[in-house]
Amino acid sequence: CGAAAEARFISSAKGKGLFATRNIGKGDTVFVERPVVASQFLWNALYNYRACDHCLRALETAEENAQRLLGKSSLVLPHPEQCSIRKDLHQQCPRCQVTYCSAECRQAALEQYHQVLCLGPSRDDPTHPLNKLQEAWRNMHYPPETSSIMLMARMVATVKQAKDKEWWIKAFSQFCNKTANEEEEIVHKLLGDKFKGQLEVLRLLFTEALYDEHLSRWFTPEGFRSLFALVGTNGQGIGTSSLSQWVHACDALDLPMLQREELDAFIDQLYKDIEKESGEFLNCEGSGLYVLQSCCNHSCIPNAETSFPENNFLLHLTALEDIKAGEEICISYLDCCQRERSRHSRNKILRENYLFTCSCPKCLAQADDADVTSDEEEEGEGETDDAELEDEMTDV
Repeated sequence: CGAAAEARFISSAKGKGLFATRNIGKGDTVFVERPVVASQFLWNALYNYRACDHCLRALETAEENAQRLLGKSSLVLPHPEQCSIRKDLHQQCPRCQVTYCSAECRQAALEQYHQVLCLGPSRDDPTHPLNKLQEAWRNMHYPPETSSIMLMARMVATVKQAKDKEWWIKAFSQFCNKTANEEEEIVHKLLGDKFKGQLEVLRLLFTEALYDEHLSRWFTPEGFRSLFALVGTNGQGIGTSSLSQWVHACDALDLPMLQREELDAFIDQLYKDIEKESGEFLNCEGSGLYVLQSCCNHSCIPNAETSFPENNFLLHLTALEDIKAGEEICISYLDCCQRERSRHSRNKILRENYLFTCSCPKCLAQADDADVTSDEEEEGEGETDDAELEDEMTDV
């Protein structure tokens, strides 16, 4: 990453923050960051959202992507040359057949964690410890997904495979840690009321599949809860889509006016039809741990935003306005609709999902507003669920 930003410790209450080291212009890329570890969500993969097992790059062509989301195999997309998917480069693990977008990704996965996690011929064996763990997780964590047990599995596998185990343990320990009570809340948030007692079930399956003596503390009840909370608090949603890449490429085409209007109308209709068929689940989705991004604090008036324009796990942080050297760089954990709601409503969502009360300039300016929501907000109150949050997190 460039040196446009650096993480600094703010206070024990707030933890770290990200600060500009030089003036950054509106629209500039503050940094591009690769995750320490990332993983596709399990239901997302099960429902045939085909993504590179390492970098989450969408593997379907834009046309195949649209056909599947529409449930219509006869659909033909215009301008097929604008699709960026290179199937000739795709490779599979020769032992377990998971697919990668390139030889580089296959090699990177093998070197970091895949030797430990490769299921080989047991890929479809429901009694294999890793398959049992994944099945248990899917039964506790239905879509819209916000996390994955496999992110934790890849963390363990990374340390197991590493020559310098301490370096990796240190790398993971720099992510924000919570108190025991806060960890309880996060676990409860991720698993819900229904599965309150299931953390122990998961821990036993996790231990059976992955136990390693170098990491014995991660397998104790306290250590496992901490690991679970770390992923729940710091995991950044990732979304990729070959269709949205194709749309961006089509938008950039220099076309005669009539052709431009026809193409725009076609794309608008396509998205309407897809929404009827597949709802909001358009992307290959997963989550990753990003060292710099995880230092970004929330603001209801953010000066930066994250996105995944390269159709893989590379996170781009882009300035939404000019940022002066020394100024804190903040993103928003809320989507656009949520940010427009009252301070009371915004903080209700932030407390429930992220365990803090916001004191950004907007919230301070509205501090004297009544702690009640307006009528139309009351009606919408129930609609602010994880789906909206997740959707915001995985904007492509």
